Amino acid sequence: MKNISFFIFFCFAAIVYGQQKPNILIIHTDDLGYHDLSFTGSQLYDTPEIDQLAKESVSFTNAYSSYPRCTPSRYGMITGTYPVNENKGYLGGIPEDKNFIKQFKKAGYNTSYVGKWHLGKGASAPNKYGFNHIYAAGEAGGVGSRFYPFNTQKNGKPAKYNVPDVKEEGKEGDYISDMMTSETIKFIKQNPKDKPFLAVLAYYAVHTPIEAKPEDEARNKKQLKNINFGTTPEYIKEGEGRRKMRQDDAGYAGMVENVDENVGRLLQTLKDMNIDKNTIIVFSSDHGGLSNDGHKGERHLATTNLPLKAGKGHLYEGGIRVPLFIKWSKELKPRQDRKSIVLGMDIFPTLLDLAINKKGFDVDGKSYKKVLKNKDSWENRTVFWHSKKARPHSTGDSKASVVRSGDYKLIHFFEKDIVEVYNLKEDIGETNDLSKKEPKKTAELFALLKNWKKEFLVKERLQIMKTNPRFSKKKKENKN
Repeated sequence: MKNISFFIFFCFAAIVYGQQKPNILIIHTDDLGYHDLSFTGSQLYDTPEIDQLAKESVSFTNAYSSYPRCTPSRYGMITGTYPVNENKGYLGGIPEDKNFIKQFKKAGYNTSYVGKWHLGKGASAPNKYGFNHIYAAGEAGGVGSRFYPFNTQKNGKPAKYNVPDVKEEGKEGDYISDMMTSETIKFIKQNPKDKPFLAVLAYYAVHTPIEAKPEDEARNKKQLKNINFGTTPEYIKEGEGRRKMRQDDAGYAGMVENVDENVGRLLQTLKDMNIDKNTIIVFSSDHGGLSNDGHKGERHLATTNLPLKAGKGHLYEGGIRVPLFIKWSKELKPRQDRKSIVLGMDIFPTLLDLAINKKGFDVDGKSYKKVLKNKDSWENRTVFWHSKKARPHSTGDSKASVVRSGDYKLIHFFEKDIVEVYNLKEDIGETNDLSKKEPKKTAELFALLKNWKKEFLVKERLQIMKTNPRFSKKKKENKN
């Protein structure tokens, strides 16, 4: 009888455990390029922890940010939409049924956001958007310094915006990425055992300022002595300025490797708590690495995205292609997906589908749950980008719109009415423009882009008018 009772109890426990919702940990980096990891080809940046995570994950070769700059790409990810407004939008105007974080809260999740928010304040602040626990998150797009007291720059001047919490809780010698990681670990450890968690850790690294720990920089200076760059020039002329062609900055390398060490701390915490197998881990970046400057003057360029073209700000592959790894040991078999085309705006629809089986969320992003489970492939997907807020003075890019459909990509520099077409399967470096050689394909892609812009840009403007109180206020003033 006792054996039967134990068996029934065991079966019941197994059923309950099987129905348990997974935890979610999103590790989001800032300005980390596709080739800024040893897993994706860097000779200098040693990232063993992230490499191991990638090997245990479904990793994507054709993963993209939704925009080549910080704020719009983050807006695209958190809302699941094309960021055609190209700023922080108005998160306060998003209804609850389209707010991913509130949907997770409704499903019983405890939520945390640590690090770079950069998406507004007031009604658009992280606590209003649905996060219970918040640390080092506010209006700031970066830190004054990576070292305590953080909100003061090396020249002694205060940073434009303060990163909250870190100065008050830090001490001399503290490094901000370490503190943010510790805060996320603390949240995970203190999370109630009967509640799943959704934690976002958005590092301010590896965005400027380029400041590594002295020991990390010194180690990489030694390593650089053994790297031969051959005939590769340090810079070439590109766009309105230059493109860096070498990964040869020891300080930047130290910053990348510090992120790697902190990722290792997070992964070890999950293992120590025996929750690693039922935690979905997402690792990615908001756009490509800072490799280009503009006509205003030469700036500190710390990395290159080679063999990808250009970098942050540009709609060439170097500006928008990013690393993306998704691990869920309980459900997903590790593999490298070299075909499917996925965007940052797809992440939350996918997580909602994976974690609570919620489908059909009415946004631009789509769930690639079936792709992750190797039951579908998205190599023929058509996706778009639009950038009218170019920065030729600082990153050397020009106003452009892009469509990628299958292997082909069309870029339209609409101010100068220049069209370029590339076959990315054969030409990942975007060196061979096919626009004149393949006029039929060019016309087909241009029609797709034109129709998308007609639908989405008008739609977005109308949505801004309806939801943004600043617009409404101006409208009333004009009436008077």
